[in-house]
Amino acid sequence: MNLLRVNQDSQTTDLALLLLRVGIGVLMLTHGTPRLLVLLSDEPIRFVSVFGMSEKVSFILNILAEFFCSIFVIIGLGTRIASIPLAFVMAVAAFHIHLHDEFSIQEMSLHFLLVFVVLFLTGGGRYSLDYWLQQRVLARF
Repeated sequence: MNLLRVNQDSQTTDLALLLLRVGIGVLMLTHGTPRLLVLLSDEPIRFVSVFGMSEKVSFILNILAEFFCSIFVIIGLGTRIASIPLAFVMAVAAFHIHLHDEFSIQEMSLHFLLVFVVLFLTGGGRYSLDYWLQQRVLARF
C-alpha cells in the first residue's frame, strides 16, 4: 500500500465505511444502553426537556436514536435513515444542551454529529444489509 497515493479503491472505501459504522454505532450504544436500562427499571427519569417536550418524551426519543438507530447503523440497515435521528440528537446535544459549555464538552457531540452526517451522505457501503437487500431487489428486475 502506497501511503501517498490517493486511494480510489471502492473495496477499501467500503471496508472503511464498515469500520466507521460499527465503531461509531458501538460507541453510541454505550450512551443508549444505560438510558434504556433506566427506562426499563423503576429509577426516576432525570433528563433534559427539549423543545417543549416532557423529560420522559425527550428521554424516550433519545433512547430510540441512541440505542435502536445505533443498532441499525451497526448492521447497515437503513443506514441513511437511521443516521438522521442520531445526527439530530447530537446537534441538539452540541447546540442546545451544551451551548454554553466549554468546547471540550461540546466536542464529543460534534464528533458524533460529523460521523452521522458522513454516513447519511455515503450510506452503509458494500458491507451492509442495505447493499445486500438492494442487490436482492435489483436482481428480481
